[in-house]
Order: sequence, then structure tokens, then C-alpha cells
Amino acid sequence: MRYDVVIVGAGQGGAMAAIQLRQQGFEGTIALVGREDEPPYERPPLSKEYMLGDKTFDRLYIRPREFWADKAIELILSAEVTAVDPAAREVTLRDGRSIGYGDLVWAAGGDPRRLDCPGADLAGVHAIRDRADIDRILAELPAVSRVAVVGGGYIGLEAASALRKLGKDVLLLEVLPRVLARVAGEELSAFFEAEHRGHGVDLRTGTGLSAIVGEDSKVSGVELSDGTIESAQMVIVGIGIVPAVGPLLAAGAAGGNGVDVDEVCRTGLDHVYAIGDCAAHANAFAGGTIMRVESVQNATDQAACVARAIRGEPQPYHATPWFWSNQYDLRLQTVGLNLGYDATVLRGDPASRSFTVAYLKAGKLVALDCVNMVKDYAQGRKLVEAGVRVDPAELADTSRALKEFVPA
Repeated sequence: MRYDVVIVGAGQGGAMAAIQLRQQGFEGTIALVGREDEPPYERPPLSKEYMLGDKTFDRLYIRPREFWADKAIELILSAEVTAVDPAAREVTLRDGRSIGYGDLVWAAGGDPRRLDCPGADLAGVHAIRDRADIDRILAELPAVSRVAVVGGGYIGLEAASALRKLGKDVLLLEVLPRVLARVAGEELSAFFEAEHRGHGVDLRTGTGLSAIVGEDSKVSGVELSDGTIESAQMVIVGIGIVPAVGPLLAAGAAGGNGVDVDEVCRTGLDHVYAIGDCAAHANAFAGGTIMRVESVQNATDQAACVARAIRGEPQPYHATPWFWSNQYDLRLQTVGLNLGYDATVLRGDPASRSFTVAYLKAGKLVALDCVNMVKDYAQGRKLVEAGVRVDPAELADTSRALKEFVPA
């Protein structure tokens, strides 16, 4: 089998790369290779609406099942690429099949980072990455009264929120001094810590996990770094991902944290591109720092960038980063990247559960975290894109709309 374009990974990035190629008028053959047996679907709702039963799985499909055949995009599902031969322009699947390509788009994302402590392989230890993960969790929950969630990032906090809504006791462990320490300022961390504790989560910061305790090969508790043993019948691990780029690196592509790509998402291998969670690029909103951005926005916009490059109309990737998180009745919307920020400004009162944290670097606005502040998020986007300088006292004044600070 040989195709003009082979896309590895049927998540957001891979699906959108195929869609963008067709929308931009590409008429060549396209194959989309995915590890799961499902057509492409949205991942973010898994730890939110799907876990809570607010959305059935069929509502998560990125496009209806018939779309792919209608657009002549061949889905090769339940398949995993184990090797890339850039000289022959072929990929090898785990079952031994080879697929040829004209251009290869690597959108394989990453695999959940696993615990390496004793007991990590017990039944009842779960990650949150795909539908099967959530289905296994939901199948076991009726027999579970207390869940230990490891990791105070967005995945861990969203899981804790959903589990509390489902009536489960939750122990949330974060080894760092505060939740969201890698992505948010102290004001936002303190707010979400208070919210989760207010909703009954037993949240412990500065607390690591030494071991998972089991009975009859099943989770029965967790041993904390201070030697305390706490009961739990399930453990959910949310400590990040490991970029799935092994075959590319083995083929000679450069990369450390993921695979390195240039301004149009090309790797160092001829006719091989990479996008989404696994692609490390120089991000203009972080001062050109080489980094991976794990978001739907990044995957979608890089997909469009790659489609243009494959069609012979390359344009450098430059898209405004944005993210979101739903926890309880809170809607967090983030625009920009706060990497290297040196000051924060608080707009509003966290006690009102509606406020914004603005991040400044050398006097310029680089990012906003908006909690139940849709107008700040919508209006602040232009400010972040422009990197405006705003007087902190004026920025803190909620009587002034952010659009007032947009340069003329």
C-alpha cells in the first residue's frame, strides 16, 4: 500500500491534518493510522462530560463516521507504527505490514506517564488518555468508595471534580507545594486548592506517593511519602505524558522532549512532519523557546500549517495559544503562555469566583487566566497577541474593560 500522505495518529491533530488537506483542495490519497478501533474523537471531554455521563460517546466524534469515506480518507484503525524508513518512505506497522508515503505527518501525541513505585501494576490503577481508560474507570467505580488521584495538574483536578460529582471520596496528591505549579501563578493555584477542598476533596500538596498497597492483586490503599497509609480502592494517575516519537528518533530525527520541528512543522527527516502534543517548536509567544504545547488549539493550527506546506504553500506557524478547563461550575480560559513571567496582576476577587490573573514579563502582558470571565478572555486575546504594556494599577481596575487597552 502506498499513499500520497500518511498521517500517524488519529487524535485531534491527525484528524484535522486530513480534514485540512481536503478543505485546502488536496486531491491525493490520504491514509490516517490510529491505534484505537474508533474513528477520530475529541479527547478533552473524556475527563469531563463523558465521565459524568453528560455526553454520549457518539457526540465526541470529530466528524461523523461516514465523513472519512465521503472525503476519500482511508482509516487504518487498531494499528500502530513501530518503525519509519525515511529513505524508502515507508512505515512499518506492529503486525508487519508496510505502508508507503509521499509525505508523512506524525501526530501520535503521547502516552500517559506511568508511576514507577511498588504496586503501580495493581488492578485499579488507571490513566486518563482515551475512551478505554474512562470506560474501565466507570466499570469499576460502583465498587469504589475512595479514589486516590496522583497529580495536581489539569487532568488530576478535572478527574477529582468529576469523581466528587459522582459521589466518590477523593484523595488528591501533589508532590509540589501547590497545584498547577508548572502552568499557573500562586493566585490561581490557591483558588483551585480552596475550591477542591470546599467540595470535599482531601487535597494534600507537598506530598508524594511511595507505594500503592494492594490485596488480592487489587488496589486497597496508597502509602504516602511521609509513611502514612491511606485507604483507596482506585488510583488515577495524571502526571503528564511521554511523547510518542520513538520510531522517528530511531530513524534519525532530532528531539529530546518530543521531536523537533521547524517553522512549518518539518522534522529533520525528508518529507516527514510532526504536529500536536509530540512536536517541539520555537513558540513566538514564549520568546522563541523550543517547547511542546499540549492543546487542541495547537494541534488544530499545526494541522493547517502542515497541510499548506504539503500543498506547496508553506507559511510559518504562528497561532495564539489558548487552553481551557472545566471544574465543578468553573470555566477557566487561558490565552497566551506565562513562561518566564515576572509579575502578576489580579483583576477581580477570587472569593466571587469570577476573576482574572494577568501575567507580565518585562512589563508586557504575556498571558491571562480567566475564571468565569468570558469578556476578559475574549478581549484580552488581542492584548496578548500585541504584547501590550499596561500599567498594573489600571489593569487591576475591573471597571475598565480590557478592550480599552488595545492599541489603536
